[in-house]
Amino acid sequence: MSWTTNHLRSSGPARAEVIVPRPELARSPEPSLRYLELQMTTRCNLRCRHCYIGDGRPANLSLEDLRTVLREFEALQGLRVLITGGEPILHPDFEAFNEMLPDHFLRKVLFTNGVLLRQDLLKRLKVNEIQVSIDGMQRAHDALRGQGTFDATIDALRRSIDAGFDASVSTMVTTGNLDDFDDMEKLFRSMEVREWSVDVPCISGRLADNGEFAVSPEIGGKYLAYGYGGGMHASGQGFACGLHLMSILPDGRAAKCTFYGDRAVGTVGEGLRTCWARMHPIKLSDLNCSCEFREVCRGGCRYRAEIAGDPLGKDPYRCSLYGIIDEPE
Repeated sequence: MSWTTNHLRSSGPARAEVIVPRPELARSPEPSLRYLELQMTTRCNLRCRHCYIGDGRPANLSLEDLRTVLREFEALQGLRVLITGGEPILHPDFEAFNEMLPDHFLRKVLFTNGVLLRQDLLKRLKVNEIQVSIDGMQRAHDALRGQGTFDATIDALRRSIDAGFDASVSTMVTTGNLDDFDDMEKLFRSMEVREWSVDVPCISGRLADNGEFAVSPEIGGKYLAYGYGGGMHASGQGFACGLHLMSILPDGRAAKCTFYGDRAVGTVGEGLRTCWARMHPIKLSDLNCSCEFREVCRGGCRYRAEIAGDPLGKDPYRCSLYGIIDEPE
């Protein structure tokens, strides 16, 4: 057991350094598991019209499973954990989970809709970064997430920054917010948001029943040029997206990402290392794509490519971003 200063121990207003025992690290697998999406719960206070989760059976990871996942991820030399849901704050044991976070040498990112992020909770949070979902300016955002949610989320974002947290924003491209991206960028930069990620939602969950919000590749692809910062996770040279990423779902299954929950590689009861060993990285050379932008886009989203008809094919939204147009046969 080694001892060291935990600089990632706490959040903005309480960044005191403390000396805590650091656990022994296991040999990192190859490729390494660096980024973990920890989907704690399906509970949510909103019914967003583009939510990919939909209205399935309620589920929550147990507090013991959460403790085990953090411990095992840390031992595998993981870097960042994205704490998400549903709305993670609504997990029945969120307060106890929050209190265990300082014991782990990980970058902890809370991904929330922001509506429940009250000042008293901000004072207690033990995360390093708060990421909120903002899907357009007021009209567009409220049309997706409910009346008054834009103002509540912007207020929570401002208070998070004022409290000393790193803050980031996630935005999904829909037909309702296409005219808002320049205004959003101006707003987020003026607020000193450190990172802005932009993506196109996959047609699953509630979006399948609200198709009027879905954008075509020809329209939506160019909006992927927006956003700034490093992104939640990255791939590696010669490999497609997701090389270092795994998701843990609220029922304890482990999968490549939340969209692949129906093809889980195992459960938390088997251990993260066992689940990770069953993942099969996709090489760029195996993709049915050879354009000049392949090393930059990493083949795009594999799930979107699969929906388009070929798991090893092209992500039509990324192709649209780079102006790659298939010629008719």
